[in-house]
Amino acid sequence: MERKTKIIAEDGKQDLLITREFDLPLELLFKAYVEPEIVEQWMGTKVLKLDCKPHGSYQFVTSDPQGNQHRFNGVIHEFSPNQKITRTFEMENTPFPVQLEFLEFEALTDSTSKLTMQIVYRSVVDRDKMLQLPFAQGINMAHNRLQDIVNQLNKLTI
Repeated sequence: MERKTKIIAEDGKQDLLITREFDLPLELLFKAYVEPEIVEQWMGTKVLKLDCKPHGSYQFVTSDPQGNQHRFNGVIHEFSPNQKITRTFEMENTPFPVQLEFLEFEALTDSTSKLTMQIVYRSVVDRDKMLQLPFAQGINMAHNRLQDIVNQLNKLTI
């Protein structure tokens, strides 16, 4: 079954609602967001820090084809294993302000799960600027990689 990431952006609102169903058990989906080795694979980034706990923080760095480095960081405000993560997200050295992300993880069956993300931007203008980037394609591609990579890891541990 082909899964697609859905993005809802209501006119005049400063948030996005992103949902994706995965052919993965809940525990594996959550693990893909908190295990540095797995995050690096599906996000295509280097995890410098990933301290998954309330008041923890994270920092990632990625390089573009020209070798320029781009850093991302944030603070984890709420962390409930296999349930939710509330965090900030900042792209350093960009005009985009910090955003607030609410990630909720839900078991659908023993072998499928759902991720719901609400991303809140400082303004409608900031949200709309983000949507002008290839944001939707990028998050769908990343979620496709997450599905494939975690499926492969799951097969290795069975």
